[in-house]
Amino acid sequence: MKGMSIKAHPPHLHALHVPVLLDETVRLLAPQPGETYLDLTAGYGGHASAIIEKTKNPSGAVLVDRDENAIAELQALKGSGAVLLHTDFVTAARQLIQEGKQFDMILVDLGVSSPQLDRAERGFSFSKDGPLDMRMDPSAEKSAGTIVNRSSEDELRRIITTYGEVPTGFAARIAKTIVRNRPIDTTTKLADLILNEHRGKWQRIHPATRTFQALRIATNDEISQIEAVLPLLPTLLTSGGRVGVISFHSLEDRPVKQYFKEQASAGYEAELDILTRKPIEGATHDVHNPRSRSAKLRVAVKK
Repeated sequence: MKGMSIKAHPPHLHALHVPVLLDETVRLLAPQPGETYLDLTAGYGGHASAIIEKTKNPSGAVLVDRDENAIAELQALKGSGAVLLHTDFVTAARQLIQEGKQFDMILVDLGVSSPQLDRAERGFSFSKDGPLDMRMDPSAEKSAGTIVNRSSEDELRRIITTYGEVPTGFAARIAKTIVRNRPIDTTTKLADLILNEHRGKWQRIHPATRTFQALRIATNDEISQIEAVLPLLPTLLTSGGRVGVISFHSLEDRPVKQYFKEQASAGYEAELDILTRKPIEGATHDVHNPRSRSAKLRVAVKK
């Protein structure tokens, strides 16, 4: 399949999801003709399409996502020769290591895709009424509704404080009102309950935003996934291979920043050279994409 040309933005994919920091990602990963590519969070194919357009090597690409809807949208790339893996990125990374696979480029985009946010039935956002779902893999057993309706008040407070970075007092009030008003089945019902517990004025960010973030992270075990995949990345890279990680909030970025810092200070034991001493920020480098506002891209190369 080498030599095939794929448009960087297939019309149906581009309409669904504008990839974050696309130009900077392509520039820093620097794809060359014939190179191989692993996208551990392929989503709706925006980054993958642009990189495969440069490599002209779709059969050398492996695209991973745990969302069956994303896998369905990636079929065009599969038809061009790319391999699709419907699983979470830690499971995929371990499987590929067992198979002895290595890649010239790896991308991990930790954000929630636009279609996940925009489709009410996915339950990621309270801007549209929908079920309390938030599962990146719709076949997973645990949903946000499971957490909201079955967790103890103490556990809810811990989740909201830890993963939403909500002040302790507000988190305690939210946990209490959740328990008092269960069952809670919809996004807007939960958001309204949280709003009722908020004291004082609020402007740009709705008081429920951080609690929804916390529930999404807990539902999908996101932080543990990030911490588990980072040390696997060097094994998956060829010598001179590049890896990029895009994060969207401090909880995601913290383990990535720490891992890159450890690599930078490891001396002769380091497996990676850090290309981005400071992260590439969406607020500066992708100003026309609203979903890039909080994005940070960190890139390294294998020694």
